[in-house]
Amino acid sequence: MSNIIYLDNNATTCCAPEVVEAMLPFFSQLYGNASSMHTFGGQVGKHISNAREQIASLIGALPDEILFTSCGTESDNTAVLSAIETQPEKKHFITTRVEHSAMLAMGDFLDKKGYDVTYLPVDSKGQLNLEELKAAIRPDTALVSIMYANNETGTVFPIQEIAEIVKAKDVLLHVDAVQAVGKEIIDLQKLPIDFLAISGHKLHAPKGIGVLYIRRGTRFRPFLRGGHQERGRRAGTENTPYIIGLGKACDLAAQNLTAERTQVAHLRDILEKGLLDTIPHSIINGDQQHRLPNTTSIAFEAVEGEAILLMLNKFGICASSGSACTSGSLEPSHVLRAMGVPFTYAHGSIRFSLSRYSTEDEIKKVLEVTPEIIRDLRKISPFSRI
Repeated sequence: MSNIIYLDNNATTCCAPEVVEAMLPFFSQLYGNASSMHTFGGQVGKHISNAREQIASLIGALPDEILFTSCGTESDNTAVLSAIETQPEKKHFITTRVEHSAMLAMGDFLDKKGYDVTYLPVDSKGQLNLEELKAAIRPDTALVSIMYANNETGTVFPIQEIAEIVKAKDVLLHVDAVQAVGKEIIDLQKLPIDFLAISGHKLHAPKGIGVLYIRRGTRFRPFLRGGHQERGRRAGTENTPYIIGLGKACDLAAQNLTAERTQVAHLRDILEKGLLDTIPHSIINGDQQHRLPNTTSIAFEAVEGEAILLMLNKFGICASSGSACTSGSLEPSHVLRAMGVPFTYAHGSIRFSLSRYSTEDEIKKVLEVTPEIIRDLRKISPFSRI
């Protein structure tokens, strides 16, 4: 697969070689159940504890605030359901129109259960009006859930200010930080967040492992009930190899955080400038001042995003037209619609998301072939007057 240029890292990432190496012994040698009474199984527990510490260190949390889950979606769902179960008298839920499908689906679920759900709008850059957030919070608000960074545009929300507004109203706050962890500096000792979701496969750990951060002292009800694992907060045998892998990935992320925010951002900027300079009638979606260092969403007028992706794929270039969880739809993404991106641009939007494994040669190849792809597609587009 050496000919593949992978620029879809917001959909998923490769497992770092160091992560694979760290996981291997727990498939074949240290395969015992950490909950077992015997030494062979019990010895695994110290490795899980070490992974918990590695994850906590990356986000400025305490180890006992880390709850292992299967993915970001489970983490999101667990936080919301816990918040409403511990506050049965509160029937109001706040989120935004640009959340991941995991949270939007939860909003639909709560609406059908009789909850009043508020979806906060965003402006043309994908940013919230904080005064609207403040005005939306009510005495019966059970939870506010706002993502740290948007998975499609990379727009980063002002989480510190959001947290201060929500906590001033004494309301629980959940943050989906799936795209931000490992790319943004997060210190939960300074951020008054109650719940925070992480997904391993977004930061070079395997698929099938996630984390829900639960601030110490926050009332909690488990989503999965059964055994005593995770101090009774999530039943089910620990997924030891993947937990070890996520711990190692977080350790690597901490080491590479500066590179993510400088070298990866530099490559992203080269790609972005090159495309804008060579392809007329193209625009950037999102907030260029406040966004993830690895992400650019570029809209090309009068072409179909799916056609662009198919042509890029012929050159071994992997990108996305939006979230991988909603890519089965031919409609423009809900994120771009919420931002008011013009229809003729929204349909031609492509997300390139880089990683620390991306190279300058790969970026040069994308810049070499993409302008011709857009020109060819515009020649046959029924929408094109360019």
